[in-house]
Amino acid sequence: MSPFKGQTGLKRILNASGYSLDGLRAAFVGEAAFRQLVLLNVVLIPLSFFLNVSRVEQALLIAVCLLALIVELLNSAVEAAIDRISLELHPLSKNAKDMGSAAQLLALTMIALVWGVVLL
Repeated sequence: MSPFKGQTGLKRILNASGYSLDGLRAAFVGEAAFRQLVLLNVVLIPLSFFLNVSRVEQALLIAVCLLALIVELLNSAVEAAIDRISLELHPLSKNAKDMGSAAQLLALTMIALVWGVVLL
């Protein structure tokens, strides 16, 4: 059991919320790709409210945008962990970082496909 898991109840929820906000702040300050995705979300999510689409389609348009942010956060976390372990070039480190990048590519492709299908 981790020594960092000692809190319960409301204190745990407050701590977890703070850690989450710290993570969002770190991603926004330190990751250009995350800032670019935030900008894309700032444009696309409000746009979804002006489109003549069903509520389910609108929810899907918003969900794929948010999913890309989630994937970028996970990709950045993997990269940070790999870099923390070692900055030395290693095939396994490269694979891990490349797989995170591939996941983001698929998330961005999904945005394009879903928005394209819903709008066309």
